Amino acid sequence: MFKALILGAAAGGGLPQWNCGCENCNLARAGKIPSSTQSSLAISVDGERWVVLNASPDIRAQIADNPALHPTGLRDSPIAAVLLTNGDIDHVAGLLSLREQQPFALHATGEIHEVLAANPLLQAVDPARVPRVTIALDKEVTLLPGLSATLFSVPGKVPLYMEGDEVKTDLEGEQTTGVHIHAEGRDIYYIPGCAAVTGRLANRLKGADMVFFDGTLWRDDEMLEMGLSQKTGKRMGHISMSGPEGSIAALRDLGIGRKVFVHMNNSNPVFRPDAAERAEAEAAGWIIGQDGMELTL
Repeated sequence: MFKALILGAAAGGGLPQWNCGCENCNLARAGKIPSSTQSSLAISVDGERWVVLNASPDIRAQIADNPALHPTGLRDSPIAAVLLTNGDIDHVAGLLSLREQQPFALHATGEIHEVLAANPLLQAVDPARVPRVTIALDKEVTLLPGLSATLFSVPGKVPLYMEGDEVKTDLEGEQTTGVHIHAEGRDIYYIPGCAAVTGRLANRLKGADMVFFDGTLWRDDEMLEMGLSQKTGKRMGHISMSGPEGSIAALRDLGIGRKVFVHMNNSNPVFRPDAAERAEAEAAGWIIGQDGMELTL
């Protein structure tokens, strides 16, 4: 049985974000809506050995909150591997919490491995114990017995800390990837960051059994309207949920079994159970991901 465990459903900063006083963050602090840690997913086919997709800065708390990931011996972790979809801080900073001389395989594209190698702090994750496994795009690799994955490019941009004077948000290459997970004869996709649903991406997702997809913003100008940022979702390299070019519309008629939003920004109204936007997303067949949610196939 394929199992997916949402470790963190929020985008970078989490919910509540430490310096944010928006409605969602204040409600989360007051315990009126659930809090959410930063984006990460764990997958398994036997419930005993797990692969973590993206190492969130909150990974220590995420492991503590999910008994399936607790150590099974003095120094025996059920986490066998970590796979990275990009080099964003909210997807790689958690590697520093996994530096305790624990062996696991670290999977990523060659370009992302180069980014990690250039950061001296990350050498604390000893390559002698944590082998770097380079995954070529569109080539299937085995992560665990009965569980394999293929990385593929999706439109996006380089991490914020690598931006130059000119920023392209629709790059397609090794810097932003989705994951096609093959397990138990099922096709599952994990795409926590995506700038647009191209025709090629839509064709890839047709008939999928389950898709976890970028839910950063409800509206492209959401953060501008709230006074939280000067950037649109497109400028950040993320497609919005709503609108004629949004992900709800783009993935509506693809015959996908289950669709789950993850990587949601603290400003996104779908975090509120009583929000009209959440009702609209759920009416369109979407599940709003939350920390600790387990989905099986």
